[in-house]
Amino acid sequence: MTTNVGVETEIKIRVWDVEEIESRLRVRGFEASTARSFERNTVWDTPERMLKGSGEIVRLRDTRGKHILTYKGKAQTSKYKSREEVESEFGDAQVLERIFTRLGLQPRFRYEKYRTEYRRGSEPGVVTVDETPIGNYIELEGPPEWIDATGAELGFDESEFSTKSYGALYLESCVERGIVPSNMVFER
Repeated sequence: MTTNVGVETEIKIRVWDVEEIESRLRVRGFEASTARSFERNTVWDTPERMLKGSGEIVRLRDTRGKHILTYKGKAQTSKYKSREEVESEFGDAQVLERIFTRLGLQPRFRYEKYRTEYRRGSEPGVVTVDETPIGNYIELEGPPEWIDATGAELGFDESEFSTKSYGALYLESCVERGIVPSNMVFER
């Protein structure tokens, strides 16, 4: 079982062409550290949405045959989003879901994406390429100076940086398209 505890600092950038951004990454020496894989994420909360109200998140992610439980603390937002992140891998998601239900938590939002992770040497950051039902994004996660330098090197201006969650981006997309929000999942 893998457990990570720390502070996550990140931004998102909307990208239009996944092949083009992956080419930019490879030309600059980034290599795929995790192959493209499907992720199913479920955010759990109380019926009153107490965690959301306090800015916290409890998420269960299923990806590459793994079940990863994540707690994210309240975000500090400036040019970047920084927050406590505690993650641990579990063998049986159904047991975890049963525990959540016994504690009064409910699945409140599901979102899906295809994610590829890129790293360059021993640099302290990671670039993820996310293909979602509402469009494609990259996330730059690492120290603020690494985020700034990598964003510029990839040809992005700081005005393109976003600290919004996929939930917030999904709600904006629903408003733009005039649809009622539900879950951010791919059409079957």
